[in-house]
Amino acid sequence: MTPTPSARPAADRFHPRVEANLMVKVLLPGRVVGAKARDLSMAGLFLHAHPADTLRELTLSIPLPDDREITTTCFIRRRTTHGVALEFGTLDWDDFLALARFLHPRLP
Repeated sequence: MTPTPSARPAADRFHPRVEANLMVKVLLPGRVVGAKARDLSMAGLFLHAHPADTLRELTLSIPLPDDREITTTCFIRRRTTHGVALEFGTLDWDDFLALARFLHPRLP
């Protein structure tokens, strides 16, 4: 695995990231693997995991505390030595609102 530079600097992010420390489920063919999400935003998250270099997208199930579990496809946007930066695919309205409820009180 070769880390790639970010396509845009963190200062240019449209959605701020908040510390998450959530355990998420990576849904792979025939199995489910647990991994830790370091941070989370309305657009994606950073996952402490190293998926195969051939993978370009992952399906994640993200259990939000005291709310629903979001399942969505995520696209791998950047690989580092610590894990991967993921961008969410399409979220349905209920998942979008649940994510906003989780993030809002944690925003600076």
